[in-house]
Amino acid sequence: MSTTKPDSRGEFPIAYGSPAPADSQVRLDDPSFAADPHRVYEDMRRHGPLVPVELAPGVPATLVIGHQAAVQILNDEHHFPADSRRWEQNAAPGCPLAPMLGYRQNALRTAGAEHKRYRRTIIAALDTVDLHRVHDSVARAAESLINGFCESGTADLRMDYAYPLTFRVLSELMGFPADAAAAAYEGMAAMLEGVGAEEGQQRFVEALIGVVQRKQAEPGDDLTSELLRHPDGLDLMEMVNQAALLFSMGTEPTCNLILNALLLLMTDEEYGGEVLSGAMATRDAIDAVLFEDPPLANWCVSYPRQPQLVGDTWLPADQPVVISLAACNNDPVVAGDRRGNRSHLAWGAGPHACPAQPLGLTIASQGIDLLLDALPDIRPQASAQHLDWRPGQFHRALAALPVRFPACPPMRLV
Repeated sequence: MSTTKPDSRGEFPIAYGSPAPADSQVRLDDPSFAADPHRVYEDMRRHGPLVPVELAPGVPATLVIGHQAAVQILNDEHHFPADSRRWEQNAAPGCPLAPMLGYRQNALRTAGAEHKRYRRTIIAALDTVDLHRVHDSVARAAESLINGFCESGTADLRMDYAYPLTFRVLSELMGFPADAAAAAYEGMAAMLEGVGAEEGQQRFVEALIGVVQRKQAEPGDDLTSELLRHPDGLDLMEMVNQAALLFSMGTEPTCNLILNALLLLMTDEEYGGEVLSGAMATRDAIDAVLFEDPPLANWCVSYPRQPQLVGDTWLPADQPVVISLAACNNDPVVAGDRRGNRSHLAWGAGPHACPAQPLGLTIASQGIDLLLDALPDIRPQASAQHLDWRPGQFHRALAALPVRFPACPPMRLV
């Protein structure tokens, strides 16, 4: 094996063994990838744990599909920083992923002392969250939503339940007025799907600037106000960026986690039967989904400043390195019994591991339990193979989850 260091810039990872041919690279924004990513991951494995891909036309990246390589990279912020400024400077004008991957003054897109400062502020704010209050908020939202469709006998669990549930709960936690929350969510969705991303980013930022300015004048009992109270004293745009991170990471991924877990519970006899009977906790089904189909399937992006050797592969400088959390969780090298196992990478690892796990799990598990308690005979209207998945490089997200159930009158859940 040769380990000669390549030039500081390279178009693709250089592997010594069985590199993927450049003309066979997978486009992660292709609908066929969204339709069956696990088949694609399996095809990739013959090329090793680090595979060249395109995130969009003309946007090369390395997708990490090996568990060991992922853990190494996630725990090495010095060689794999999350600061994307040098990549952004060299990105083509109008790059559709710049709004999603570009530098932000937040805990996700920074490194070193700057990252520690922002993360410290976010953790301090999250530490003030009363999870009992979150339970109550989820219950109120769930009761209102379920009673809105229970008499019809049918629903789309994405648009009728999971999306509005997470949206309402996070908006309340953040102290967002309804109009600002709606504008922020629409902008975030455009950025995540890469459709109208620049306009979406503008809507997102403008909505949050308005919220932060209101909270500066009239702070309340909410996460945005807690960020403002932190002694590090974030300025306006730093505040906007932390609030944006909390809202975006709390809504869309949590919505998709609820949907993916409900799909498992409705279509898998083992999980569905044991959860309904009480033999298995909802948390076990959620962890099964976090292994198999995490809502952020490809994430934890870093940008090596110099070429880096991982195993027998040189990764180019200033090119995105994306961890495929889904592929790494299902790496045959670490396969084993998952019952009660929570060693998946769905929350990330290392200095950028998600600090909001208790909050996300509380919203998801409570939302699932309330729905199944209210409508225990709920079933999907189509088989899992006939459901559509939303295109996108980073998420594992159902376009819709149509269900049927015996119609029933409104009920009290709270």
